[in-house]
Amino acid sequence: MKFPIYLDNQATTPVDPLVFEAMKPYFLEKYGNASSKNHSYGWEAESAVEYARKITADFINCDPKEIYFTSGATESINLAQLGAAESYSKKGNHIITSVIEHSAVLDSIQFLERKGFEITRLPVNREGMLDLDQLKDSITDKTILVSIMTANNEIGTINNISEIGRICRENYVLFHTDATQAIGKIPFDVQSSNVDIASFTSHKVYGPKGIGAIFIRNKSPRIKLSPLFYGGGHERSIRPGTLNVPGIVGFGKALELSKKYFDEETKRIGYLRNILYKGLKSYLDDVYVNGSMKERIPNNLNLCFKNIRSENFISNLREVAVSTGAACSSESLKPSHVLKAIGLSDELARSSIRFSIGRFNTEEEINYVIEKSTETINNLRIISSNIEIKE
Repeated sequence: MKFPIYLDNQATTPVDPLVFEAMKPYFLEKYGNASSKNHSYGWEAESAVEYARKITADFINCDPKEIYFTSGATESINLAQLGAAESYSKKGNHIITSVIEHSAVLDSIQFLERKGFEITRLPVNREGMLDLDQLKDSITDKTILVSIMTANNEIGTINNISEIGRICRENYVLFHTDATQAIGKIPFDVQSSNVDIASFTSHKVYGPKGIGAIFIRNKSPRIKLSPLFYGGGHERSIRPGTLNVPGIVGFGKALELSKKYFDEETKRIGYLRNILYKGLKSYLDDVYVNGSMKERIPNNLNLCFKNIRSENFISNLREVAVSTGAACSSESLKPSHVLKAIGLSDELARSSIRFSIGRFNTEEEINYVIEKSTETINNLRIISSNIEIKE
């Protein structure tokens, strides 16, 4: 086994070796600018980009012309929300989101709020699920956008985006979903779910960092977004800037592999997740699942271990790489906003660990993690108990 064992695949995944091999020629041999129209280097790069665009479109069931490459999910989310707000501001200034969105969504929404937009932040229940009747009741004649994630990045809960999309479509409101954690883990089809705009990224599906995409529906209805910046007219002026050809090639290859192995991989990863859960539950008391165990992406296991502190668990178990939640907020001392939103106290929120399993994990590794986690948590609980007695 390789140490530390990597169980933080929701923060990022390793690049699949086949993805890396597909990218290599576009650094060293096929290094043309995809916008260079006068020679074979440019044509070769453009052809590779368009092939990856088709793979990406096929993966989510849309037209290749509805896919625009970006630097990642954060940029895609900002483009979706800020671009929609500017384009549709004459219709209204009301936006609906949820309290457990990723910080990329919440920070962008907060910026719009400072600009005068009215924001409704919907609560969730203890399993991290929205009340869809409450969503329906929150829509007004001034509502221009609903932005709800497909799957939560901390607790793995899956939203009923098909129903959310139907509600939005019936009320002539745009529906954007952050699909970052869903792509490659659950079926995602923008047609059947009535999604108008979707944001996602490469490095969650064993592709490279620094490349993402946004789906923008161009018919029934046709969506118009204002760009975040200008210059050069690349990506049909929605996202100008020289294209990251190696990254785009890698993204396409990653999605190609994900589609090829989807059924086998999701089944195997779900199996490993369940072994981990059952093992920890059988050896430890006071272990609780955060979020829904039923409506959950297969690689996520977010657990609360009563009477420990998650940072102590992580610092004492160096052989395993896990997290307390979102990678982008890992330096914050505040309890997770997601765990607080589903009703956990500060103490329980600070006792929670996110395990996220990936393509390259093995059953041997999972059994090792069960053994060492049990040992570490028991030791931490003994220390905690002794401190309480002395006090």
